[in-house]
Amino acid sequence: MLNAISHLNPLRVVIRNPVVLKELRGRMRGARAFVVLTIYLGLVIFFMALTYATQIADQSVTSGELDGGEIGRLLFTVVIYVELFLVMFITPTVTTNAISGEHERQTYDLLRTTLLPERSLVGGKLFSALAYIMLLLLATIPLQSIALVFGGVALNEIIVLQLVLLMTAVFFGAVGIYFSAVTRRTLRANMLTYVVMIAIIIFPVILLLIAEPLFNSGLSSGTELPFLIVGGIVVAINPAATMIATQQLLQEQQSLWLFESTLDNGTTVTLPMPWIVFTLFYLVMTVIIFVITTLRLKRIDQV
Repeated sequence: MLNAISHLNPLRVVIRNPVVLKELRGRMRGARAFVVLTIYLGLVIFFMALTYATQIADQSVTSGELDGGEIGRLLFTVVIYVELFLVMFITPTVTTNAISGEHERQTYDLLRTTLLPERSLVGGKLFSALAYIMLLLLATIPLQSIALVFGGVALNEIIVLQLVLLMTAVFFGAVGIYFSAVTRRTLRANMLTYVVMIAIIIFPVILLLIAEPLFNSGLSSGTELPFLIVGGIVVAINPAATMIATQQLLQEQQSLWLFESTLDNGTTVTLPMPWIVFTLFYLVMTVIIFVITTLRLKRIDQV
């Protein structure tokens, strides 16, 4: 009975996936992975040091006293958003060549002769790429913890925003794998993934700018709550907006799961935190893209 349960362990199944073992060994065998990791940490440290020096000089001139909490929060914010930018930039580069690279190296047919199921192939490629992204995120945790020394940042805030970063990487990794499977050209898959990424960043901002006048009119027409819900959903589509809203609400209400908003008529409504909506939305979209990629790959192989 225990042996049957151990064979059903998802983590054990993933680790025993030959694609995962092959990709992880190949990715960490050369110098590229460590060069990228070094540049990644170097950029984060550079912006941290620049922010710290600027903030120290500014506080010394204006007040003559150093506010540790403000410095800690600013350092943490800079690290998080630099990480977000780098993760969104790096993730497509490590996923879009997952399957298209096999076609370009003319090894895809050889790979398919192993009779490996499509879901194992796609899952193995995605997991191995995300394992490297996870390494990048874990490597910056000591830098994020510096903010705890200064104060102004709670541990739950670090954990929640780290989860947002991880889900962002998982989603864009799945998008990269999809385009890698359907285009058969790494450059084209890379470009399409970046187009989707830019659209997800810009489109919610445009929607918020359009909806703001409607929201203001809704204050007097009694439709404030629907606009508030729709605005929250739009914010939860954008990783950066989700981080900003989550940080503000955590600082104001000190609640990890729910926040309260008072409408113009005095009614108080309780809504889930933006990071919860973001995580659920991106998790569902990742599963859908994974299934579509698997089905599309199966259809391509049958042609």
